[in-house]
Amino acid sequence: MRTNATLFWILAIFFFLMDAVYVIWSLIDVGRVEWAGTMGIGLAGALGVFLAFYMGRSHAAQGGELAEDRPDANIDDGDPELGHFSPWSWWPILLAFSCGLIFLALAVGMWIIYIGGALVAVALVGWVYEYYRGNFAH
Repeated sequence: MRTNATLFWILAIFFFLMDAVYVIWSLIDVGRVEWAGTMGIGLAGALGVFLAFYMGRSHAAQGGELAEDRPDANIDDGDPELGHFSPWSWWPILLAFSCGLIFLALAVGMWIIYIGGALVAVALVGWVYEYYRGNFAH
């Protein structure tokens, strides 16, 4: 994770330098600052700073290198518990479809939001409560 933080710091510095080059170039070529590109490149540098800071803080909080980051580590050195996943669950697919309907409403018509919102509610309730009934009930 330390390598990722270093790469994002390098990327942020690169974007800030290119932002300065872009401003100078636009002043020479056009005679004024072109704000859309200047802000876009500057915000890309700010995003690099945010990600580098987060990665650095996460690396410091975990107490050093993870087993996944060491080249000499074995597969079983990492933490085997990654969470609980339902490989047979259809609810995430319905949730993705209903969120797609909500975004489709931006292009087609706002009335589709009501259908997508109802399907989002059904999919979330179904996904949360899928282990309380049926073959996989607790």
